[in-house]
Amino acid sequence: MTSYQLLTNLSVRKMRINQWLALSLGVSRRAADHLLKEGVVTLNGEIATIGQNVSDNDELNYNGQTLSLPAYRYVMLNKPIGYVCSRAAQTKAKTIYELLPPDMAALKSVGRLDKDSSGLLILTNDGVLAQQLTHPKYAKNKTYEVMLDRVLNGLDARRITEGVMLDDGKSAFKLVGAGKNWTATLSEGRNRQIRRTFAALGYRVEKLRRTSFHKLALGSLPTGQTREIQAEDIE
Repeated sequence: MTSYQLLTNLSVRKMRINQWLALSLGVSRRAADHLLKEGVVTLNGEIATIGQNVSDNDELNYNGQTLSLPAYRYVMLNKPIGYVCSRAAQTKAKTIYELLPPDMAALKSVGRLDKDSSGLLILTNDGVLAQQLTHPKYAKNKTYEVMLDRVLNGLDARRITEGVMLDDGKSAFKLVGAGKNWTATLSEGRNRQIRRTFAALGYRVEKLRRTSFHKLALGSLPTGQTREIQAEDIE
């Protein structure tokens, strides 16, 4: 049994109270903290406060309603270009939550794809699995289709596989392809890493599409559509 299975198979779940409220009510943690400040949440019959822990053995109530954690859900989305992964875009851009049905509103994306990128995005309410998929020490590979503004010469392709120095450290990833079209595979998830790496060598990424995340492949899922998956598909 993997460490992930050991963690998610525990019968009793325990977490901070604002996280529990966020998951059970489908709100942000900031909104959950606001409810706690208003004194409308009780924990085991007492007014709940920010910072408390809660588990399946506790009784948590909001306005007289007992709050239970929803079952873990795992969803893959084929994200279109032009959407951001945040819930409320400060730039007034469209968000991926406009693409999701209401019952998926509480799910969070595992990592992000920037506004100008498309492809496979995983969403879940399972924080343990999300951590395992995104933390650098677990080194989960992600594959992208990349189209450049001009032909990538062999020297620059070799420089990328060996490592290009960026302002946040060296960036290196595997490249397969020719001309302007390449497949990039990397285990890191730094902000706009592929775009910045090519830009450091004078190239512009015109299209970037994620096609796989660890064991999960995008396949034929239509753009803008979701599909329910199982933890076993991606762990």
